[in-house]
Amino acid sequence: MTFPDDIFTEPEPGPDTLANLGPLRPMAGTWSGTVGTDSHPNALGTEVDRYVEHYELTPIDPQTNGPQLFYGLHYRTRITKPGEIEAFHDQTGYWLWEPATGGIVLTLSIPRGQVAMAGGTAASDATTFEVSARSGDPHFGIITNPFLDYAFHTVAFTMTVTVTSDAEWSYHQDTTLEVRGVEGTFPHTDRNTLARVAPPVPNPMAQAI
Repeated sequence: MTFPDDIFTEPEPGPDTLANLGPLRPMAGTWSGTVGTDSHPNALGTEVDRYVEHYELTPIDPQTNGPQLFYGLHYRTRITKPGEIEAFHDQTGYWLWEPATGGIVLTLSIPRGQVAMAGGTAASDATTFEVSARSGDPHFGIITNPFLDYAFHTVAFTMTVTVTSDAEWSYHQDTTLEVRGVEGTFPHTDRNTLARVAPPVPNPMAQAI
């Protein structure tokens, strides 16, 4: 990857994020998924749980790093087991699209002491794309609190998104773990299909037009 010599001059972004999100555009809005499946390690080996998910993706104003320009979505997803109130999984971060390169970035943070940044590329009209991260990578990497690193070391993470219509998209996540006391690696998987329950609210710049 090459970068320009001028690292300070900023482009003039379009104010309407929704119009500039590339393959992320169909994901903007509020979504619900009731067919989630999570396969994770436990003391006996593997446990599979069903889950229900509420996923909100809100357009943000354009972001620049000198000449680099991102359009993005701030997201939060909250996951529970069917019929329960307690969060099974809580996650927040950003989906970012860089039109100049076709780059997609996913940042994520979970309240168990773990953050990650995953990256990939796609065409602006792609309906399927993938982002990935690996422990130790200086750009798209994974940082974990000391206990999780000791007991459930995350080696790699991959998320594949498939958009089937303006009303539905799905994902499949593969997280490779090294579980203390278990030989080899463990494939922790999550997947769900999400249906739109509310349209997105335009970003503040677009609302001001």
